[in-house]
Amino acid sequence: MDGFNPDLISVGSANNFIAGCRVQGRGEGIVVRRPSDGRVQVELDCADAGQLAEAVENAQAAYNKSGWAQTDPRGRMKVLRRWADLIDADAATLAPLEALGSTRTIGEINGWDLSYTAETVRFFAEWADKIGGEVAATTPDKLGLTIAEPYGVVAAIAPWNLPLVMSAWKIAPAIAAGNSVVLKPSEMTPFSIVRLAELAIEAGLPAGVFNIVQGDGRSVGDPLVRRAEVAKVTFTGSTRTGAAIMAACAETGPKPVTLELGGKSPQIVFADAGLDKAAALVARAITLNAGQVCVAGSRLLVQEKVADQVIDRVLAAFAAHKAGPTWRMDTTLGPIISEGQLDRMDGIVKRAIAEGAEVLAGGGRATSPQEGSYFAPTLLRNVEQKSEVVQGEIFGPVLTVQTFSDEEEAYALANDSDYGLAAGVHTGDVARALRATRSLEAGTVWVNRYGRSNDFILPTGGYKQSGIGKDLGREAYVANLKMKTALIEF
Repeated sequence: MDGFNPDLISVGSANNFIAGCRVQGRGEGIVVRRPSDGRVQVELDCADAGQLAEAVENAQAAYNKSGWAQTDPRGRMKVLRRWADLIDADAATLAPLEALGSTRTIGEINGWDLSYTAETVRFFAEWADKIGGEVAATTPDKLGLTIAEPYGVVAAIAPWNLPLVMSAWKIAPAIAAGNSVVLKPSEMTPFSIVRLAELAIEAGLPAGVFNIVQGDGRSVGDPLVRRAEVAKVTFTGSTRTGAAIMAACAETGPKPVTLELGGKSPQIVFADAGLDKAAALVARAITLNAGQVCVAGSRLLVQEKVADQVIDRVLAAFAAHKAGPTWRMDTTLGPIISEGQLDRMDGIVKRAIAEGAEVLAGGGRATSPQEGSYFAPTLLRNVEQKSEVVQGEIFGPVLTVQTFSDEEEAYALANDSDYGLAAGVHTGDVARALRATRSLEAGTVWVNRYGRSNDFILPTGGYKQSGIGKDLGREAYVANLKMKTALIEF
């Protein structure tokens, strides 16, 4: 697909989805701006307290009465497969909706996001008839069973940075396991997910199994996770919000949570790495989606003897980027989600410079064809390990560089963080790669690559303040089931 004219895309006037239908929200409206040019896109019609209750009650009723949870597992599988096929077939509608108000470019969405979303649904569809429980080892006069059952109503809160992909991570395993879902997307990227829900109904998902309520965290997100009917919560976003959700679930439950939270991920380049490939991966890991990715590789740790060579290559990669709106095919650096986020990022960089950081590239706004929120790929040297720019999640295309002399120092620098979401290691030594994998305090370690693949079987999730539980993999499916024990005496 070529680029598109943003003024010709309709987002619809009703963007809540309850009991299988679009519903006009009755709550306070939120102005949604296009980050690519700053224009007001629409005033989002948010759900009020009554509609939030209605969505949760519909999800509970669908769980109890629609038969979805009791459906033959292969029947659930077939519905989800049809849903995935419809996602693939609907690219002409879904892709512009996703690109219009988000930071994802039309090229990235058509090249990866849509197919990845569909494949996520297919992957979890395949688990529907694979997990059911087991027979336990007991004495011969008894039969011991463990039986897997869905929780009931799952509340899901998705972030704005990859709206369709992150929503699929939440809703696909929950629905495949037989649960009903109430999803709150980000109020900054609310539109494409409603189309996804319409496709689910077209595929045969019973009305009420998948509901969407729009609004911010205070008026919708917090009361959603506190509802008594909600049996489990899954969230991707900031560590601070994740902690608040844990507290809310403890107060009103307790109920289990899956949290994928912030990151400050290191990329370690050893002297024996293929430097061209390593530098290209380092640059891409911080410029993909303009650095607005939880696993963004925002700390470059490079061995002293090759530091200059790696830095020169990264600078060349940064210089090749072209900032522009998400609807242009030649854009390689999309916008920052909002002016507020850009100002926050700019403040962190300015404070680092005032503390003595050296700017090797960027350091401020990027020029683009539109009056939007753009930040230039930035590389900072001479940064202090305890500084805000090294320790804090910036969520933008800002990379710090530090050098090390040996493995021990590299791992010490890498692990000196409150976060532990991901890490990258670049080396030609297999033994060193294995040592690094064991030494790094991160939920995912990539060696001689950086970023997720289509290996959905590999779970993702963080250590330390980067979260609890896993998305993707068998682990994500099992996390949406509760286990019942039965003991039968003959």
